[in-house]
This record gives sequence, structure tokens and C-alpha cells, in this order.
Amino acid sequence: MAMVSPLLPCAVMALLVSVLPSPTVAGDPDLLQDICVADLTSGVKVNGFACKATVTEDDFYFKGLGAAGNTNNTYGSVVTGANVEKVPGLNTLGVSMSRIDYAPGGLNAPHTHPRATEMVFVLQGALDVGFITTGNKLISKTIAAGDVFVFPRGLVHFQKNNGDGPASVISAFNSQFPGTQSLAMTLFGATPAVPNNVLTKAFQVGTKEVEKIKSRLAPKKT
Repeated sequence: MAMVSPLLPCAVMALLVSVLPSPTVAGDPDLLQDICVADLTSGVKVNGFACKATVTEDDFYFKGLGAAGNTNNTYGSVVTGANVEKVPGLNTLGVSMSRIDYAPGGLNAPHTHPRATEMVFVLQGALDVGFITTGNKLISKTIAAGDVFVFPRGLVHFQKNNGDGPASVISAFNSQFPGTQSLAMTLFGATPAVPNNVLTKAFQVGTKEVEKIKSRLAPKKT
């Protein structure tokens, strides 16, 4: 069983304090009551989730960030989310967290969070991280255990473990459900598919190259 890093409790507290919404600035709309625990089974469609009537302590509890996730995949990284889908009590509170684990050489591929700024705290290892501004400027740095780095809301960003050992971070978001759009999957794995003539012109490559990328990103058949 994976050991819980001694840095984890401090990381959780520091990151949550840093992203708690103020009365005037928040990633999500301000709450209008003490709690509104998400009813994930409700068919009512609102901006967020409908409130459920019966609330328990478990609606505010999640223990999934203490252990490393399985990084045995194409990118060598895995995200374990602690958002409103895992912690229904986060509904309307404007915060969430996640843990990201990286195998040696693992990559959290370029992506965006359309609804939140992200702050990462490194638990283990070292990572090359960066984001790209709308002026096409790369802001990048190598960060190690104990370091913090911020990715502004909506900007494309990435993390890469170039070390010989595993790495992990705790991420905090100023949204209960920040959303993630992977650039590769969004463009080459969409359903229905983005037309090839759009992708060939955008990336200045041939149809064969586009089809090859699409085939690699297609869901695995079971």
C-alpha cells in the first residue's frame, strides 16, 4: 500500500486557503445558503447540481488522494479528482482538488481548465511545467518537492516528469468542477470527428498523418 506523504496535510491546507473564494472574486457563483449537497441522481438541470434533501457526513468526505494512482498508460500519468462528483458537499462552494501521479518520463499532456485557475504543490519528485499565454509566450519552470506553481484559468498548460523516479502533486482549483480539455483528444478524438480537412489545414499536415493520430487516440475496444 502506498505511503501518504508527510507533506500532504500541509499541502491540502495551504492550497485550500489559497483558492477559497472571497466575497467579491470567485471562480464559481457565490453560494446562497450554508450547504447545497449535490444530488447526482437528479434529473433537474441547473448551473451546478440540484440540492438533495438528506445530508450525511460522507457527503463532505473523500479519502482518494492519499495513495498514488496507476500510471500504467500511454502518457505515464494519472489524475485522481476530488471534485463535486466525488465530494457532493462541494456543490456551490467553488473549490476542488486533485492528485496527479507521474511515472518516470510521464506527461500530463497539454490541456486547459475552462472554469478554474489551478495551483499545484509538489509532493514528490521534480517536474518541468509551463503554460502558454494568449500572446503565444511560454512561461515555464522546473519545480521540485515543496514548490508551488500556478496555471491561470483557461490557458494551455502541461507537466512533465523528466526524472528517473515517480513524481506527484496536489492540485487545487477555484471551481467545484473545473473541467479539462486535452488538446489532442479534443481535436483528434472528438465525437463526431472534427473533419480531416479542418485538421490538415490547421496543422499543415496530410490526411494520412491526421488519420494516424486519430487511430492512436481512439478508445480501446474491449
